[in-house]
Amino acid sequence: MGLNHIKAIKTLEDVEVITLAGGVEVDAAAFAREWGIPHYSLDLEECLKQPGVDAVLLASPNQVHAQQAELAMRMGKHVQVEIPMGLSLEESQRVVAVEKETGMVCMVCHTQRYYAAHNEIVRRVREGELHLHHVVQQTYFMRRENTNMFGKPRSWTDELLWHQACHTVDFCYWLFDEPEIDAWAQAGPDHLELGIPMDITIGMRSKDGVLVTSAQSFNNNGPISSSYRFIGEEDTFLIKKGKLITTYGELIPTQGGGIEAQDQEFLDAIREGRKPKTSCLTCLPTMGILDRLQKSMDESRDSHRA
Repeated sequence: MGLNHIKAIKTLEDVEVITLAGGVEVDAAAFAREWGIPHYSLDLEECLKQPGVDAVLLASPNQVHAQQAELAMRMGKHVQVEIPMGLSLEESQRVVAVEKETGMVCMVCHTQRYYAAHNEIVRRVREGELHLHHVVQQTYFMRRENTNMFGKPRSWTDELLWHQACHTVDFCYWLFDEPEIDAWAQAGPDHLELGIPMDITIGMRSKDGVLVTSAQSFNNNGPISSSYRFIGEEDTFLIKKGKLITTYGELIPTQGGGIEAQDQEFLDAIREGRKPKTSCLTCLPTMGILDRLQKSMDESRDSHRA
C-alpha cells in the first residue's frame, strides 16, 4: 500500500515526502531512491523528528497501526493510517482517545468510501432509487504462504476479519448507518503454520431486513479479487475492479475517487482544520461491529469443539 500511496501523493499539489520509515533496510533504501525521498530510517521516531514533517501516512503491518498512530499524534503529527486502525476494539478505542486528546487529524483508509462506484450505490439507496434486498460480497486471495502481494516474505501475518473484511464491514456500516446492525460470522479451521482461519463467512441484516452475505478466503486458487453484487427491487448492480455495471454488462459511468481522493481528503482536512470524512472517531463503530463478529466466530468455534 505504500507504493499505491506514493503514486497518489505524487499527483497532488503542495505536498512533499521528506522521509521514509521502513522495515527492511534494502527495501527501504531502494524505495527511497526510486521515489526521490531524501531521508529514510528503520526508526519511525527518528523519521517523525525530521525537520518539516507535519503528517505521517502509516502503511505498516497491522499489528503496529495503533501503537504507531498514537506515537505520531503525541509527537504532534497528523496521521493517516491504513486499515485496520487496530486489531481489537480496545486498540481502536485507544487511538480515538488520543485523537480526541491531541486534536490532531487522525484518518483511517476506508478507501471504499472514496470510490465513485461505491458512492453511486450509496446515493441511489439514500435517494430511494434503489431498494436493496441483498448485498453479496466476496474477497479471494491465495495466501497459504506468508507473503505479500508481490510474493515477498512477510515478517507479520495478515488477518481475514480485522483487515480484509474490514473493508466490507465499514462499507455496509456506512451504507446502512447502523452501528448496531445484526452481525454474525463463522470461521474455517486455522492454517497449521500461519495460525489464522483461512476462510470466513459473514452475515449481517439491516433494520429494514436487507441481508449482507460476505465470503472471504485465503485458500482461493487465483489472483486477488473482490466484488459486490447489489440485488435490489429495481435492478441488480455489480462492482468489479472499481467499475459499476449491470448484471448484463452495461457500464454505468462514474468518475474520480479512489486512493487519490482519499489522500486529498487527508490533506484538505489538515489545511482546513476539520475532521476528515473517515476520521478514526467516525469509523470507530466499524470496529465495534468487527468485535461482535469476532465474538460470534469464537462462540461458534467453542460450540463445535464442545
